[in-house]
Amino acid sequence: MQAVIVGPDRGIEAALADHDVETTRVEGLATGESLDDAGLADADLLVITDAAEATAVPVAKDRHPSIRIVFYTTDSVPEFVTGQLDLAVDPDLLSPDVVAEELVASISA
Repeated sequence: MQAVIVGPDRGIEAALADHDVETTRVEGLATGESLDDAGLADADLLVITDAAEATAVPVAKDRHPSIRIVFYTTDSVPEFVTGQLDLAVDPDLLSPDVVAEELVASISA
């Protein structure tokens, strides 16, 4: 299983790795090119941890329609992406370990 992470870590990268998920990180602005360079085409998950990077959602869906997209941030989800998200979670409510465990279980099922 593979995941691309956009934004600050918030502990989710290590939690996913603990569940045998390969992770790559988009450094800097999440553009179509940077998502492609991070391996979006082969990824199962796109995890966004900064609402300022919300424009990555429609770009990712356009390039990889079946990717699961998770917003893991304390910020509000911008309205223009709410219909494209599979999950939105506030890190203050659920730990990275719990989120990673649920994500892996849902994809493996």
